[in-house]
Amino acid sequence: MGGSASALPPLIVVVPIAGACLLLVLGRIAGRRVVDALALATAATTAGLAGWLLAETGSGAVVTWSGGWRPDPRFAVGIVLVADRLGAAMALLIAVLTTTALLFGWRYFDTLRAHYPALLLLFTAGMAGFTLTGDLFDMFVFFELMSVAAYALTGLEIEDPESVQGGLNFAVVNSLGAYLCLFGIGLLYARTGQLGLPQLSVAVERDGPDALVLIAFGLIATGWLVKAAVVPFHFWLADAHAVAPAPVCVLFSGAMAPLGIYGVARVYWTVFDTVLPATGAHRMMLVLAVCTALLGTVMCVLQRHVKRLLAYSTIAHIGLFLLGVAALSPEGVAASAVYLAGHAAVKGALFLMAGMLLSRYRSLDEVHLYGRARHHRMVGVAFALAGLMLSGIPLSGTGFGKALLEESTSSPVLTALVIAVSAVTGAAVLRVGLRVFFGVGRPPQPSSGADETTGTHETPDADTPPGRPPATMLAAVFALLGAGVLCGLPGRFGHEVAAAAADFCDRIGYRDRALTGNSAAPAVPDIGWTAHGTMLGLVSATLAVALALLAVHAGTLARYAESGPLTAARRTLHRLHSGHPGDYAAWLVLGCAAVIGLLWIG
Repeated sequence: MGGSASALPPLIVVVPIAGACLLLVLGRIAGRRVVDALALATAATTAGLAGWLLAETGSGAVVTWSGGWRPDPRFAVGIVLVADRLGAAMALLIAVLTTTALLFGWRYFDTLRAHYPALLLLFTAGMAGFTLTGDLFDMFVFFELMSVAAYALTGLEIEDPESVQGGLNFAVVNSLGAYLCLFGIGLLYARTGQLGLPQLSVAVERDGPDALVLIAFGLIATGWLVKAAVVPFHFWLADAHAVAPAPVCVLFSGAMAPLGIYGVARVYWTVFDTVLPATGAHRMMLVLAVCTALLGTVMCVLQRHVKRLLAYSTIAHIGLFLLGVAALSPEGVAASAVYLAGHAAVKGALFLMAGMLLSRYRSLDEVHLYGRARHHRMVGVAFALAGLMLSGIPLSGTGFGKALLEESTSSPVLTALVIAVSAVTGAAVLRVGLRVFFGVGRPPQPSSGADETTGTHETPDADTPPGRPPATMLAAVFALLGAGVLCGLPGRFGHEVAAAAADFCDRIGYRDRALTGNSAAPAVPDIGWTAHGTMLGLVSATLAVALALLAVHAGTLARYAESGPLTAARRTLHRLHSGHPGDYAAWLVLGCAAVIGLLWIG
């Protein structure tokens, strides 16, 4: 597609970069209100452009060849941006989350002036470019842009040793993953002489599969899976979320980590779909998905640090997103896409409410905060509602995605896993909400684990005045919760996501659209709410409420495990998450070998 629409993908990347540069200049001479207003306007403009792009992709992918170079199946010098419906939807999600984070953070930091919003806009540009590019090397370039901005945002409080450590762990682990990814890209380029995804698709299909192609995909997938915090590459994520400002965590959890899953799926379907054994790709994704979902769920329940609890919940749901992709079908991709949208909204609201607690009480310890936020009942109700939505209650985006995911799996065991992960992570959030905002149940007793992070004395991102939270904070929270509900309502949303997923999985169509601008429309799966999905959503929500009430009235699961093998297992899990970059690097190497091994035995 040409015309004015072809200017939209570059603008979505350029506008936030230009806004960040302007902020850094004006930050020295303009007041804080001007800086915040300009940052918010830039993010909102980017969201508007992304929404326009999404509307344009309804009649076909929007393709932009930079520099006027004409595409050729065998050779291309120019940089190509290919915006299909799913890529444009991801760019819109990123821009909306950035706008919400900046709204919540209106005049949030007193000393950072323009640096914080400028970094946030650069982070947005990197993520948006990653979703829209049709060139493998440019995926890596945008990957690095978002990573560098993310490292700086994590270690924003440079006078805080924990903040610096969290940023360092993030940087070391993700940089190692990036090196592996770059090595895989180099192998593919040496093998084919191509870097554009459409050209790579032609070259790899022509030359046929071999061991080098399989290893290249394994290395590239490892790099993206590190960013997704898939087990055993997940160690950095909780450390980063624990110290990053709450508005930044909205983007970390709602967009950055899921982009790793998006990257694996994009590269697999555009380049490797027909040359890699489907059984090997399915096995690799399935094993990692199950391990990630289980470990994330267990670690979520064991946390008393609220932001770490939410971070491990994100890891558990990343496992569910990967489970949908592992189905290797448009139905599975559609399920993951809906789930991702609902999860981003709900988890973003939860992190913002955690930021409110931190700014008011200088603590994120569930034990220390027991009953202290009773007078913030409106926020407490929102927190409990978010917990129910996270558990998969019907008529929510997470509930819709969960229902579609259960239908895309052919195994009752996997269906049970989805229900269990949703119920337990939702129960952990409800447990915190009931205790902190309503003082329900017995006062929790601190566990005896010396290696557990408590969050009792935390440095707040900002100090809010006594009384009701600022209107900008409340508006951001309720806007995200409202979006989480809208994603789950019956209507055209499900059909549009199904069409986007069908386009996403159409390798030949992607190649033809990028190189010639023409392709046949693929078959669109029929998805929507069913009685079976609704019933299972009610089951998981009921289980979440029951488990939360059991926890607040009878003590946490960790308290039950104060003796015997369960104590040893709990302490072992905490010690594995040691905070040492060397340990995390060793797990990364093991995980890379596992990825390639699981592909190979397929």
